[in-house]
Amino acid sequence: MSRDCDLLVVGAGAAGIAAAREALSLGLSVRVLEARGRVGGRALTDASLGAPMDLGATWLHAAQSNPLAPLAEAAGLELFNHDSVRDSRVWMGDRWAGAAEMAEYEAAERAWHEAVRLADALPAGERPLSLADAAPRGGPWDATLTHWEGPVIAAAEAAEIDLGDYLSTLLTGTNLLPREGCGHLLGTLARGLPVTFDAPVERLSWGGPGLRAEGPFGALTAGAAVVTVSTGVLASGAIRFDPALPQATAQAVHDLPMGLLNKIGLRATGEDRLDLPSFGGLERRLGEGERAMTFVAWPFGRDHLEGFVGGALAWETSRAGEGALAELAFAELGRIYGARAGRALRRDIRAEWDWGRDPHALGAYAALRPGRGGAREALSAPLAGGRLMLAGEACHATLAGTLAGAWLSGAGAAREAAAALLPHGILGRRPA
Repeated sequence: MSRDCDLLVVGAGAAGIAAAREALSLGLSVRVLEARGRVGGRALTDASLGAPMDLGATWLHAAQSNPLAPLAEAAGLELFNHDSVRDSRVWMGDRWAGAAEMAEYEAAERAWHEAVRLADALPAGERPLSLADAAPRGGPWDATLTHWEGPVIAAAEAAEIDLGDYLSTLLTGTNLLPREGCGHLLGTLARGLPVTFDAPVERLSWGGPGLRAEGPFGALTAGAAVVTVSTGVLASGAIRFDPALPQATAQAVHDLPMGLLNKIGLRATGEDRLDLPSFGGLERRLGEGERAMTFVAWPFGRDHLEGFVGGALAWETSRAGEGALAELAFAELGRIYGARAGRALRRDIRAEWDWGRDPHALGAYAALRPGRGGAREALSAPLAGGRLMLAGEACHATLAGTLAGAWLSGAGAAREAAAALLPHGILGRRPA
C-alpha cells in the first residue's frame, strides 16, 4: 500500500524535532505536522523587549547528561552556567534577609529535603502519597521551601504531586542557559526538517496496517506515528484517535495533568535596577498558605526583569485574563519596593505568554497525581506494536518537565517506531 511517508511526527517541539532527526538518521522518510506557525512547542524565545527572553522552557538542566548541551555547542551556540552567578535575595516582610538568615534558609532547605526523603522511605502503609504530606511544616522556612519545590519548580501545588515521582525527577548537575534562548536553540536544531505549519491533526486512524492523519491540511498516510502533544491536548480530545486510545493509556493521560508556570518580562524605564545584580534572584519568605511570584533580574545584563508564577496562583491569573499577570507582578514588586517599582519598570512594554490558555499546550508541563506511580511508563508504552508512540516530557521517568526529557523521549519513540516498521518491509536496516 502506498504511503506518504514512513513516519509521521505530530508536533515540532523538542520531542518532535528529536523524533524527526532520529528517524531521518535511520533512513526513514518523515513528515512533521505542527499545529502552530513555528517550531519549538513550549520553548518560545521572544525579542520584543529588545533582547532574547524565553517565555517557556529556559534552562538546559542536568547539563552533564543533557543531550541538547553538546548539540547546542556543535551548532555554535553559547551556553552560560547560570549556577555560577546565582545571587538570591529574600524579602522578610519589612527588610532583606541578612547573612545569618540566609544561612538559616540554606540549613532549612537541607533539612526539608532530608525530611522528604525519610518520609519516602517509610513502610508502604505509613508512606505519604503526596509531596505536601511529606513536607515538614511549622518551621520559619518550611512554607517557603514547599512553595518553591511545588508551584515554582514543579508548576503544581505540593498536594497535587506524587512523592515518589517528585524524588525520581529531582534535577541535579549544572543548569545552562542558551544566551539566545531555548526557543532559538530548537529552531536551529529543526532546520531542514520537513515541517508543515498550521497543520493540527484532528483525527488519527491507527487500527489498520498503516496510519492516517486528517486535519485542515487534508489527509496524510504513514507506516507509523510519534505523537508529541502535551497531556493537556491529549485530555482535551483535540485529536480524535480511531480506535480510541487503550484504557491504560487514557488513564495515564488522566494521571498526568498539566501544571502551569507562566513568565513575564518587564523592561526597565531607565537606570534604576532596584539594587539587584544581573541574574539576581528575588523571592519572599512565605507563611503557611501564602503564594507569591519569584523573579530573576537583568539576565546577561539586559534591561528586563523576569517574573515567574506557578501552580494554583498561575491558573487563577490565567483565568483572570489579559493584564492580570502584569498586575500581579507589579503588586508583588510593590510589596518590596513600594512606588519605586512602578517608576523603575514600564507597564506599557512587557513580554508574556499564557501557556494555560494556549490551545496547543493547555499548561506548562505534567505533574503526576499522588499515588499514580507508573503513569509515565504507561503513557510511553508502544501501541500497535510500536507503530503508534506517544512522546514528550511527560513520558520521561527522570527528566520529566524538561527539554532533555522531551528530547530523549522523542528520539526513543522514533527508534521504537522504526523497529516496528521492519517486519512490514518499510526499512532495509535495523536501527542501531
